[in-house]
Amino acid sequence: MIDALATALAAAPHSLPQATREALLLPGLNALTELHHRSCPPYARIIDGAWSGPGPAGQLGDVPFLPVSLFKLQRLQSVPDEQLRVELTSSGTTGQAVSRILLDAETSMIQQRALSSSLTHVIGRQRLPMLVIDTPAVLDDPAMMSARGAGVLGMMRYGRHHTFALDRSGEPDLDAVRAFLCAHADQPVLMFGFTFLVWSALYEHFRDAGLDLSHAVLIHSGGWKTLADRAVDNTVFRAALRQAFGLTRVHNFYGMVEQIGSVFLEGPGGLLYPPNFADVIVRDPLTWEVLPVGRPGIIQVLSLLPHSYPGHSLLTEDLGVIETVDPGEEGWNGKGIRVLGRLPRAELRGCSDTMAAA
Repeated sequence: MIDALATALAAAPHSLPQATREALLLPGLNALTELHHRSCPPYARIIDGAWSGPGPAGQLGDVPFLPVSLFKLQRLQSVPDEQLRVELTSSGTTGQAVSRILLDAETSMIQQRALSSSLTHVIGRQRLPMLVIDTPAVLDDPAMMSARGAGVLGMMRYGRHHTFALDRSGEPDLDAVRAFLCAHADQPVLMFGFTFLVWSALYEHFRDAGLDLSHAVLIHSGGWKTLADRAVDNTVFRAALRQAFGLTRVHNFYGMVEQIGSVFLEGPGGLLYPPNFADVIVRDPLTWEVLPVGRPGIIQVLSLLPHSYPGHSLLTEDLGVIETVDPGEEGWNGKGIRVLGRLPRAELRGCSDTMAAA
């Protein structure tokens, strides 16, 4: 599995054709299933009961999976307690259960390296001046949700000369934004924020301020439900940012704390593409059958990254549809998926949606 991951990371990000990707991932995922079956007793009981053991899968659709909600109910780890270094939690409003993801030093390092590799496709290899569409309080205020703070802190390592678009009280800080743009007017800049904040803090407050963001790359992520309630989808979102700021390099990403580091980045056609070391499957919600291109269902995500916990094959609570495979446009290959929303009655959990509900 280490060899498979090294091969995936050595290739240009998002470049592996689907057939090559599947041939690379399958033995690595089988090895992870065996590792976690051997090292995590609760996982072993599930695999033995539902799949009659961890026998090697013949194709990606046969790799055993866990429902992502299980991490809210069960402590799942494949390394001894003394090797654990980090515990990550998912976003959630007060009273909601949160996922707890347990990382050792090796898994944490692998995830950081993998995310860096993926992001180079859209931001390059140089650290850019960075405008964070958030408040600095998110990094040190315990009242802030851990997934939000971790997301901001994790992205900040890919930028430099960090400036926050909101002050410590959460109010938009136009003077700080103007000063940042003036200082870096002649070079590319990186922007990051959760989707709801990009809309409510950046667009709604600064759209008439005459800001030129044509030299910026925006990476954003989070739930869309709140914006969808305002009739703002990805097309409207991108068009508004382009008209107000001249901002055209906009990349959404899809990811979750249960598979941190394995982010799906927005590529051609507004579709989301898994990195070389990951893949996506869409299943029928009634039969669990693997669905073909064009048929919507429940998203399953697979990744070579989770070593300290059994998160390499997860059935999410999201609906999606694979719209294309191996488009080849601008170097993007693999499956292009559109996320359609949450399963009915799935709790509100995207960082953006959780902030809006608070």
